[in-house]
Amino acid sequence: MTEPRLKDRIALITGASRGIGRAVAFAYAREGAHVLLLARSQAALEEVDDAIKEAGGKASLIPLNLTDGKRVDALGPTLYERFGRLDIFVGNAAILGRLSPLTHIASEHWERVMATNVTANWRLIRTLDPLLRRSDAGRVIFVTSSVARTAKAYWAPYSVSKAALETLARTYANETADSAIKVNIVDPGATATRMRAEAYPGEDQASLPTPEQVAEIFVELAMPSFARTGEIIES
Repeated sequence: MTEPRLKDRIALITGASRGIGRAVAFAYAREGAHVLLLARSQAALEEVDDAIKEAGGKASLIPLNLTDGKRVDALGPTLYERFGRLDIFVGNAAILGRLSPLTHIASEHWERVMATNVTANWRLIRTLDPLLRRSDAGRVIFVTSSVARTAKAYWAPYSVSKAALETLARTYANETADSAIKVNIVDPGATATRMRAEAYPGEDQASLPTPEQVAEIFVELAMPSFARTGEIIES
């Protein structure tokens, strides 16, 4: 029998209750990782947890709103007390915000998108970095979109937040270049998720790749043998 590729790795996935985050959590658990499932909804996380454990995997739940800065800051010390290290961090959680002309965007909508998609990931990097440095091969993976580079009309909050996230990730990659940490960014492309349906309500989701189909690249990037860093990788 082939050895699981992520055996005994400890992996934190944000936005793990649905979509790509959920698919990645299942893929990691299937490959032997202990997955730490983070999302806002306790009930949704419990459904994922039950399914993973029914399939023989290991999971722990972290119900947390990523805009709660104090609780995010406390996450690293909490995980240290229980696990002592973190091998994989997947920063997947994000919100779309409203598709609207720049001049029509309400400040609260703009700030909520930035808080979730950018500031929360900075806080997560800051609180998780000591744990990732205790791993023999810390792996960090963020999720982006092509709109970060196309400046698509009416998509400003989301596209600007993803552009900022890409720069945040590449900066962290450069700052950890001489360490065992590797930081990369996945652009999964059009995928059949709830966010995609929200952005394109008339699209036939049956024509799109499923989150399960794009999860494999996340497994490859999480492996200790993956040595590249600071790259945007299309699935």
